[in-house]
Amino acid sequence: MSVTRFCVRSYRQDLKVFASPAAKISLVLLAVALLCLPMVAGTYVAFVSCVCGVSVISTIGLNILTGYAGLISLGHAAFMGIGAYTAAILSSKLGLPLVATLPLAGLAAALTGFVVGVPTLRLKGLYLVVTTLAFQFIVEHVIYHWESLTQGDRGISLPDPTLLGYKFGTYESFYYIILAVAVLTALFAKNLAMSRTGRALVAIRDRDIAAEMIGIHVSKYKILAFVVSSFIAGVAGGLYAYLLRLISPDHFTFGQSILYIAMIIVGGMGTVLGSIVGALFMVLLPEALNAISGPLASAYPALAPRIGGVSAAVYGMVIILFLLLEPNGLFGIWIRIKRYWKTWPYSY
Repeated sequence: MSVTRFCVRSYRQDLKVFASPAAKISLVLLAVALLCLPMVAGTYVAFVSCVCGVSVISTIGLNILTGYAGLISLGHAAFMGIGAYTAAILSSKLGLPLVATLPLAGLAAALTGFVVGVPTLRLKGLYLVVTTLAFQFIVEHVIYHWESLTQGDRGISLPDPTLLGYKFGTYESFYYIILAVAVLTALFAKNLAMSRTGRALVAIRDRDIAAEMIGIHVSKYKILAFVVSSFIAGVAGGLYAYLLRLISPDHFTFGQSILYIAMIIVGGMGTVLGSIVGALFMVLLPEALNAISGPLASAYPALAPRIGGVSAAVYGMVIILFLLLEPNGLFGIWIRIKRYWKTWPYSY
């Protein structure tokens, strides 16, 4: 009886999101810092923080599909675009509030994800990549040429988002909306990973034939991964549309899909924390490069025409180095640091 009780307690302890007191204290300190950030930072920092939040939400959605289920998608920006244009049309033409447009944006993207997911059930590897790539280009073409609905190159202007009668007209105020959605998305993804559904997705990713042999409905879970990932991407797209106040086809291109793939590679595939740190790293890296290139261009005018190319090269080199030297991304580095300090000074 005592052994059974011990095993039950250990299993429940393993399922806890924040098992140790130190993790809970760190979470509280992080929450205080995030809540106080718009109060002590300027408008530019608030805007960059909002972009980071939207990227975190979207990257978590892609990691559910690619990191957990093992389904590579090059059309993630297209799902964001569907959500963004749904929110823009509903808010600008019908005057719906934020609390209605965001779920509808997610549902529109999720429905599209279902339509895309069903024909790809028998596809894997490069065939799945090509299919999602084709979907990305189809969505771009529709957005560009369906001018009666999307306004084409002119884009769609959005009104200030409102929630419960309060207007979020500044980046500092809208930051809290994005922060709340990002926290809910991270908690959902963490609980999904520890649930039966999450374990089934991982089993399909590792060996789909073996997963089917032990009773996992592979087709059902693959479609579910597409739908959940698309819904989260649609919500992220709706938030991005409200953040920019003006969306156009240039915001949801193939390059953006590649960027989100890079985020989960750099952060660590199949982990919620990897999605978060990967998104933050890839959004803040260009800001850091711009901060360095500005003084360099002023000090050395001859280098000014080449600094943009150097920044792009550094950006690409970072991704290559992570692929070669750290396949587990920043999350893998964090795990090694934790293990080192847990066993220090007996780290051998």
